[in-house]
Amino acid sequence: MSPAAPVLQLDIITIFGDYFAPLELSLLGKAREQGLLAWRVHDLRDWTHDRHRTVDDTPYGGGAGMVMKPEPWGEALDAVLDAHPDARPTIVVPTPAGEPFRQATAHELAGAGHLIFACGRYEGIDARVLEYARTRAAVREISLGDYVLNGGEVAVLAMVEAIGRLIPGVVGNPESLVEESHAADTDGLLEYPVYTKPASWRGLDVPEILLSGHHAAIAAWRRESSIERTRQRRPDLLGEASEPDPTGE
Repeated sequence: MSPAAPVLQLDIITIFGDYFAPLELSLLGKAREQGLLAWRVHDLRDWTHDRHRTVDDTPYGGGAGMVMKPEPWGEALDAVLDAHPDARPTIVVPTPAGEPFRQATAHELAGAGHLIFACGRYEGIDARVLEYARTRAAVREISLGDYVLNGGEVAVLAMVEAIGRLIPGVVGNPESLVEESHAADTDGLLEYPVYTKPASWRGLDVPEILLSGHHAAIAAWRRESSIERTRQRRPDLLGEASEPDPTGE
């Protein structure tokens, strides 16, 4: 009997494959051993044809920096896509000019089945590559945040961890995914403060309500704590979540 196909297949195209060694650690590494996730890291330079293995050139129109050449990218994407002729993967391109990466984005991508990550460098990838890619697959240009990194590798590591942990079986206790910051079940609020033993530490005490055993009161405290934390740190996330429950529950 052949082994079951992984829930999520990842292909990562980069010129710095060593960046992705940490994927073998912790929960994602275990998920790979269990067959829940699978990934391959491809060296973009394998699709170059000069002795210097050149992947970049000067930009048309002038300006600082270098731009990644279209032909290595075209060949690389063709090779990865042709290896999965019956699928229509989603190509994810990290870029500061992309849509924001949010928890909802992670959920969407976790259900894609096959993701191809294109790690740009320098001033980015020749724009024609994405035009071509859209003729063969869905393409998502995604920004990790309002800042600029040296390349897409760090962003891909973060996205893969956020996406991979949503695959059923990767996180041991699936209930822990429900009450996290930005989760749909929390209306997108930030998570409430958490505590563990001992109840008193260096003169700082755990809130008494958490020791009461009164589950409804604890739930209400956590809800209010989430709203207050969100109000202080991310007021842009507040909306109907901060409105009182009309049922009084």
